[in-house]
Amino acid sequence: MAVVHGISVNEALSGVFGSISLTAWICLLLPQLLTNYRAQSAEGLSMPFLLIWLFGDIANLGAYAARALTDPSPDFAGALVTGIAPTATALAAYFCFSDLVLISQCLYYNTLTARRARQRTTSSATDASEDEPLLRRRRASSGAALPGSQRRNSMRHEESGFDPIRRVVTGEDETPDSNPALHNALSIAAVYIVGALGWFVSYKAGAWDTPESPDLPEAKSTVAIIGMSLGYLSAICYLCARIPQIIKNYREKSCEGLALLFFLLSLTGNLTYGASVFSYSQNADDIIKAIPWLLGSLGTMVEDCIIFYQFSLYAPKQEAKTHDVV
Repeated sequence: MAVVHGISVNEALSGVFGSISLTAWICLLLPQLLTNYRAQSAEGLSMPFLLIWLFGDIANLGAYAARALTDPSPDFAGALVTGIAPTATALAAYFCFSDLVLISQCLYYNTLTARRARQRTTSSATDASEDEPLLRRRRASSGAALPGSQRRNSMRHEESGFDPIRRVVTGEDETPDSNPALHNALSIAAVYIVGALGWFVSYKAGAWDTPESPDLPEAKSTVAIIGMSLGYLSAICYLCARIPQIIKNYREKSCEGLALLFFLLSLTGNLTYGASVFSYSQNADDIIKAIPWLLGSLGTMVEDCIIFYQFSLYAPKQEAKTHDVV
């Protein structure tokens, strides 16, 4: 096996891919948080999606904590990115905290949206006069029956000042001076560059120097079994989490309110995590240890691709305006 400055090529590749994955995960929720803030709405997100994901991150935190007690070796399959299991545990805790921030933001905006809806209903009932044509009343309320129309109408009329910014963030901007595809591509490229540089800096700082291993519990100990069980539980949660979001998008025939970059970063993090595991070792025992994390990462990539297809399928269609030509 080739060795570069004290570590093998496989270890170097694993470290680079792992650092890229970490960078993607750290930045993961920022696009969606910004999208919600600028739109002043979180109606595009499925709350069951976020809650199941949070539960998966909590189980993942427990799995890494157990792994920190049984195997602190520089193996990315068992310890995220740096190979230091306590660091991986701290990162898993950060992911849980980030989930709670996003969930809190969604609850806040959903409460505001419900309050506005009640105010509109009360105002309409107060202002409606007895001699108002019935047809006009029906026309005013007919849009509520259309899938996703209530969210679009409220965001268009009430938050029209945020609409141009929201379209840029969610990839729906149609103005000539905006190129969301380019912006997303540059963001993903930046994640790769920053992640690779981050690994290089950590390597120069000695993060990949192998410490003396202390006495550890047996691999078949109760702690190890609990850790593996929590790993599988987190994988199941990650695989199930996106299903409510996919169903919501299908029912409303819309992906409005979702940040495309959010799912692109998720795909990047999962892809580079899998690459890191397989780069580090092709040994069957190492792969078996990483199966829960591989299932959770690589399995959700398929569901992310379904969501990408929904973005394309439900994107606003630009109608030809030939009838406007004199």
